[in-house]
Amino acid sequence: MDRGTERAEQGTATEPAEPGRVPLAVVVVDRDGLVSHWSRGARRLFGPPKEEAIGRTALDLLPVSGALREEQDTSYAACDGLGPDLGSSLGGGLSYPAAGRARLTAPRGRVDVLWWAYPLVGPGPERLLVLAADADGLRAGDGVLERIAPGFALHTDFPGSEDLARRLPEILPSMSVGESARIVGQILELGYPILEFSQNERVPVTPDWGVARRAERKARRERAARAMAAGEPVPQELRDEGDDLEYTAVRERLEFLNEVSGRIGTSLDLSRTIIEVSRAVVPRFTDVAGTYLREQVVAGEEFADGVPDTTTMWHRVALEHTDEPGRWDDVVPVGEAMPFPAHTPFFQCMTSGEPVLVPRISEEMGHAIAAQFDKRDIRPLITGRSMLVVPLKARNVVLGFMILLRHPERPVFNDMDRVTGAELAARAGLVLDNARMYTFQENVAETLQDSMLPHIPPRMAGCDIATRYLPGTQLGRVGGDWFDAVKLHGGRTAFVVGDVMGHGLNSAAMMGQLRTAVQTMAGLDLPPAQLLRNLDDLAQRLGDTYLATCLYAVYDPIASELHLANAGHIPPVVVRAGDGRSELLDLPTGAPIGVGGVPFEAVRVRVAPGDRLVMCTDGLVEVRGEDIGVGLATLCESAAHPAASMDDACDTIIRALAVTFAEAGRGGRKDDVALLMARLNGIEPGDVAEWRLALDRAEVGRARAAVREQLHAWGLARLVAPAELMAGELVTNAVRHAHARPVELRLVRGDTLLCEVHDDDHELPTLLSAGPLDEAGRGLRVVSTLSREWGTSRTKAGKTVWFELTLPRR
Repeated sequence: MDRGTERAEQGTATEPAEPGRVPLAVVVVDRDGLVSHWSRGARRLFGPPKEEAIGRTALDLLPVSGALREEQDTSYAACDGLGPDLGSSLGGGLSYPAAGRARLTAPRGRVDVLWWAYPLVGPGPERLLVLAADADGLRAGDGVLERIAPGFALHTDFPGSEDLARRLPEILPSMSVGESARIVGQILELGYPILEFSQNERVPVTPDWGVARRAERKARRERAARAMAAGEPVPQELRDEGDDLEYTAVRERLEFLNEVSGRIGTSLDLSRTIIEVSRAVVPRFTDVAGTYLREQVVAGEEFADGVPDTTTMWHRVALEHTDEPGRWDDVVPVGEAMPFPAHTPFFQCMTSGEPVLVPRISEEMGHAIAAQFDKRDIRPLITGRSMLVVPLKARNVVLGFMILLRHPERPVFNDMDRVTGAELAARAGLVLDNARMYTFQENVAETLQDSMLPHIPPRMAGCDIATRYLPGTQLGRVGGDWFDAVKLHGGRTAFVVGDVMGHGLNSAAMMGQLRTAVQTMAGLDLPPAQLLRNLDDLAQRLGDTYLATCLYAVYDPIASELHLANAGHIPPVVVRAGDGRSELLDLPTGAPIGVGGVPFEAVRVRVAPGDRLVMCTDGLVEVRGEDIGVGLATLCESAAHPAASMDDACDTIIRALAVTFAEAGRGGRKDDVALLMARLNGIEPGDVAEWRLALDRAEVGRARAAVREQLHAWGLARLVAPAELMAGELVTNAVRHAHARPVELRLVRGDTLLCEVHDDDHELPTLLSAGPLDEAGRGLRVVSTLSREWGTSRTKAGKTVWFELTLPRR
């Protein structure tokens, strides 16, 4: 005998129950309404001892003052209104398990109890089993008990218990005859039966009927049907089998709930889930179903804790009905958002978290509800109908509610419908919350990934660019693949594609650090091999947990040249504009970033205007079980296909690889994909002008004159004044600080006007604040003010200072 059993036998009325157990009062009522069994738990809860209770009318011992109302305390998962009230149950006529919450008058004061009533069938005198528990006992701990642990008794002294044990499987779930023989003593003597509670459903959960009983009823119905088919009278035992309308109704509702549960939640898509929930109840349970959700739920966002108020906006997200098409669309359109005032049943439902039942909507209530709809009269749609408003809750938070309406000619919603609606809403609420959280997490992942991927303009100096990023799976939208395009001086562009091994937030975080480092080092104009060397050193300092591959290429549109270095990445593809052929560039592979101690080599590749460069991560060309050579061959072939635009060319490549792997039976892609394509347009020699200037201040005037003449020749007379002024300032500084080599001046006409000045001094100039009497520090201030963009960078021979001006519109 465990400690719970000992306490049940020896404890007092004030002694607390062992955690995980709730003492119950157990009362058995016979066919005459008299108490035939009165447990020790009943004495503790209601007062009278067993000797006084046996043989007395149950209603005298359990006076009922009525069910609790909604304004009273419901801090736990209350079951107010489940089934008929306790008084009618004790009065007889109950033919199906019922439960509820009631306020009883006992010698120790008014007691708030939860009660369960089970009808007993069979030849014995017992007709009703009543279980009751002090509601305060359910507030222990966290306030919600999900499952009560049994403590089996090994004996029983209740007369007729063996017969009752044989019948208990018919009214309690999942109980065999052998189990009931042990449990019956506990139920009738110690007060510790097996019960299940749910924090997301109203308690208690009404038990389903046993499989054996269903099979027995089915056999009896088949015998009755055969008798009727043969023209014989139906035997009385088949007519009075106990399979009455109430049992049938409960069974049908349980079957309906199971059916609905299978129809909703088939997807984590919030919009689809909303439609599934609405269509699941029409027309079988209701004729009209309107679903309202919080504004934040619709947006897949988090919202503050607390009870909704009159300012909370509710979005009508779905409306299903059996009326003629279009009748509801103009009056209550889907997508409308509105608050609800405090006097409406909708506000009562969403603030209490409990269903609200209106048997018939009166003209007065219809007028009050219609007042919320500006310039729309919805009274003809709702007046005279039965209404049930059920909350859509999850984790004790109201996400929304459903308004269910029945036609006037249909039976009104009753208490059993309210229980069914509450159970339906509880299941729907959990499904909607799962979809909401998935949408929220998906939005977070997309925002994170978008923030880590660059927003590359479609056109940069001498090239057009298109990119694609595809997450590996819908459940893991954050990964370590990235691409980038970095503007360099001299009209050059650096292209980067990399892949941190692994998936998830850790890989994305590592990717973000490496991408930032590449951008910084590219801005310093480090040669490709040196950049990868520095990146490898950085990765080792960050830790040895992750490895990454990286392909870095610098495109010079004036020299028509690519300068590339590779760190364990798949090679790029170049599509030649002349003959349309494509080729994988043969590059030194190099080791992945993070390995350490491995040299990187760079190569130069000549390109022509119109050639295309394709760089991607291995997720595009490699799937499990397939040779990567197949993917690379498909990449080359698809990259060579003519396309109307760069975006179309990227889509063609992705589709071709997907078809190839699907035909090979390899299934869908699992890895992330980063794809960068650049059309290398180049810059024509006629758009470039260069001069070499001696280290003489007199050359400043020549530089200004050269710039003025060239801009007039290009038809850019409107840029002459600012360009001539700024070029003179840069040449003046270069002549002053250069050491031996001549100063070089270059103008480049592309998408902008670029002016560069090169000298052999390695010290980079900085922007200074010049005072009214200072002779130095004004030149760069002028450049910074007049130019579209400007900058400095070191070169092997010294430094370059440059600025850009926006070309005038033609």
